[in-house]
Amino acid sequence: MEKVKVGIIGCGKISGIYMENCRKFEILSLYACADIDPERARGQAEQYGIPHVYTVEELLSDPDIEIVINLTIPAAHADISRRALEAGKHVYVEKPLTVTREEGQAVLQLAAERGLLVGSAPETFLGAGIQTALKLLEDGQIGRPVAATAFMMARGHEHWHPDPEFYYAAGGGPLFDMGPYYLTALIQLLGPVAQVAGMTGKALEQRVISSEKKAGQLIPVEVPTHVAGTLQFAGGAIATLITSFDIFGGTDLPPIEIYGTEGTLRVPDPNTFGGPVLYRRTGENSWSEQPLLPGYDQNTRGIGPADMAYAIRKGRQHRASGELAYHVLEAMWALYDSADAQAFYRMKSTCSRPAPLPDGLAPYTLD
Repeated sequence: MEKVKVGIIGCGKISGIYMENCRKFEILSLYACADIDPERARGQAEQYGIPHVYTVEELLSDPDIEIVINLTIPAAHADISRRALEAGKHVYVEKPLTVTREEGQAVLQLAAERGLLVGSAPETFLGAGIQTALKLLEDGQIGRPVAATAFMMARGHEHWHPDPEFYYAAGGGPLFDMGPYYLTALIQLLGPVAQVAGMTGKALEQRVISSEKKAGQLIPVEVPTHVAGTLQFAGGAIATLITSFDIFGGTDLPPIEIYGTEGTLRVPDPNTFGGPVLYRRTGENSWSEQPLLPGYDQNTRGIGPADMAYAIRKGRQHRASGELAYHVLEAMWALYDSADAQAFYRMKSTCSRPAPLPDGLAPYTLD
């Protein structure tokens, strides 16, 4: 099968793992990279053996590149994705799909008009951890799912990230930064969301950077840093979701649990690809650990673009789709809208549950 040539725009902190894994998937050829800082792009190209270092314009105009992986900051997601689509490229973008719903709709409409694919992180639901949890659900191990909880509780990123400002600007905050992992996992496990109720808060109006590069600088907090919500899924299950950068003393809450008519399933951190996956059936006093399905249990960012590449060559659906990413984007805004209006928000979009990965795949293949 002919390889799909890929160009990466955005050579910041997250780019390294994409570059490492794009070289491993047999369907991908990592052909070029670009960044607003040319030196940063050259450094990544040298480290990961990328043959071409381009400006953004040069990368978009290269006819050999079929997929653009957009790893820019959230505020630039819509613009770079739109420009890539206008250049005739398929696009895979880091989460969130865009900052606003209007931008997301415009990107998907442009892709449909051009006959191109849009995909978006997170792709962690393709990891062995969540795929194993999905298999247990589908096998009826805990009966019919009736409820779930999901907790992303942290102190914020200013103590470790070298450039944390964007986490507290539009498109940031705990919901838009980490919520996509939790919502995408819940949708993979329970299906699309039907309606939402939310409340939001903010502990601090300013944050002090303590990471070395910018230690002592102040960040204005422009977005909610604590978001609590309830989501009812089309299948009937009701989930409680909390995402927060206001947890300064730590917590032992599990990332995700699913509660069924015959037991409970504990799902691993959806920001990872591995396990453990635990379950406890009605009447049991201890957890059982389910061995992970063979597959991707290490950090495999890049699996989303690889799956898209197979979709391009085979004419099938890709799993980390724009449809899924937009549904997640709307659900996040729904929590904000519900909080502002003090009313339920009924979802306008829907999506299909991504197909499970097939059994027996060779390493770094998806078909």
